[in-house]
Amino acid sequence: MASAISANKAELLAIADAVAREKIIDKAIVIEAMEDAIQRAARARYGAENDIRAKIDTETGDLRLWRVVEVVEEVEDHFKQVDLKQGQKLQEGANLGDFIVDPLPPIEFGRIAAQASKQVIFQKVREAERERQYEEFKDRAGEIITGVVKRVEFGHIVVDLGRAEGVIRRDAQIPREIVRVGDRIRSLILKVVRENRGPQIFLTRAHPDFMRKLFAQEVPEIYDGIIEIKAAARDPGSRAKIGVISHDGSIDPVGACVGMKGSRVQAVVQEMHGEKIDIIPWSEDLATFVVNALQPASVSRVVLDEEEERIEVVVPDDQLSLAIGRRGQNVRLASQLTGSAIDIMTEDESNEKRQAEFMQRSDMFQAELDVDETLSQLLVAEGFSELEEVAYVDPAEIAAIEGLDEEIATELQSRAVEALEKREEAARAKRKELGVEDDLIEMPYLTEQMLVTLGEAGIKTLDDLADLATDELIEKKRVEPRRRDQAAPARPQPKGGVLGDYGFTEEQGNEIIMAARAHWFDDEPAAAADASGEDAVADSEQ
Repeated sequence: MASAISANKAELLAIADAVAREKIIDKAIVIEAMEDAIQRAARARYGAENDIRAKIDTETGDLRLWRVVEVVEEVEDHFKQVDLKQGQKLQEGANLGDFIVDPLPPIEFGRIAAQASKQVIFQKVREAERERQYEEFKDRAGEIITGVVKRVEFGHIVVDLGRAEGVIRRDAQIPREIVRVGDRIRSLILKVVRENRGPQIFLTRAHPDFMRKLFAQEVPEIYDGIIEIKAAARDPGSRAKIGVISHDGSIDPVGACVGMKGSRVQAVVQEMHGEKIDIIPWSEDLATFVVNALQPASVSRVVLDEEEERIEVVVPDDQLSLAIGRRGQNVRLASQLTGSAIDIMTEDESNEKRQAEFMQRSDMFQAELDVDETLSQLLVAEGFSELEEVAYVDPAEIAAIEGLDEEIATELQSRAVEALEKREEAARAKRKELGVEDDLIEMPYLTEQMLVTLGEAGIKTLDDLADLATDELIEKKRVEPRRRDQAAPARPQPKGGVLGDYGFTEEQGNEIIMAARAHWFDDEPAAAADASGEDAVADSEQ
């Protein structure tokens, strides 16, 4: 490239061909870079104020150099304009307003000019090469690619992908996997980012999708769509679980993924550095899927809490450690696989929990409804757990309980309504004590108790509420699954929304936030009117 500018016309084309092949870019881009370099050198020779153009014939290699000038009546810029007389000398029949070509003689490049031109060409070629790399890889995220380890820098692996380089960051590698320069390595293209220094291609071997793609390569039924991997979870380098389903009743999804004598799954295990893989039949019934996901442990009972998005799993005493797994690995992977938090407990622990809940609800009814212990326990045994259920259920349901009648049912409902009103009054007093504005009670779905919760979080005005994002208001708190007798985790748990414990849907949360922001838009016409009034006063004073 250093001799590209001073080369003869045949050599120019040969150099352009060689560079285009080496960098895998269009030859026209290299020619364009050469023309740009020649133009810059010519401007340095004849004056940067001139509009100088260069053109290389891609067939013959001939170089044309010229200056473009405009024919004007009165010349203001002597570098880019000529008068009519001078213009007609340059081109016969030129008229005012025409742009004409003034041919220039070839220039001789000195050492400095040649070096500058070389840099221009290199820069253009590098830009074209980066753009080509980005265009080639930008739509390949989620694809498995094979490359050669080029170097290891600060724990990150740089992989030669042939026409580009990718990087496997430390957190995207399989722990304890030893990689050496020159090793061939397979990885998943996680994302491609355009940056000034060229596209950054991020690769991963730790993502669950890497395992999905490996199975698709090893199991033809997955590639063909007959078997589908519905869920996947990994503890990279140690253990993984996948949930599979067959869309053909005659094909066993687990058996197809395992293969003859385990050949298919072993091929994936070897690529994932010996990571053990549990292949589990997927089920639309969440309870069944949880039982499957906790394999190899056996489960006695599953209780779903849809409001809290938690699952309580009861296992025999001798299955507890197996269900939890080493350092909680089995239950953690099962939780990731099902997308729900899982609480593991034994039969004794479950019975203790249910007894405690029973007594807590019974004591609440006994205190709030002013009834004896027998009646309060009878209500809990029949499935009542909240005052609202007693207050607003069909009276016939209460009267149908053995030992009760319509008169008792009516009295219980009356007492429940009265107790709820007392709660609301106490919450209202607490809300006012916290300084929460009355305007907030007009917001949809919000009760006095909810306003107390908002006040305790520092949300006391419409503007305070309007400034929140929906997830900051209603997102449920995510809790890591753990044994009931385990200590709280050392790291802080993620915070949920301010009203995350009240079970709002996203639509309801959006409605609350938009209602709180409504006064912003109501103020706009008034503000505009005030502004126009001020302008009118200013005009009259002038």
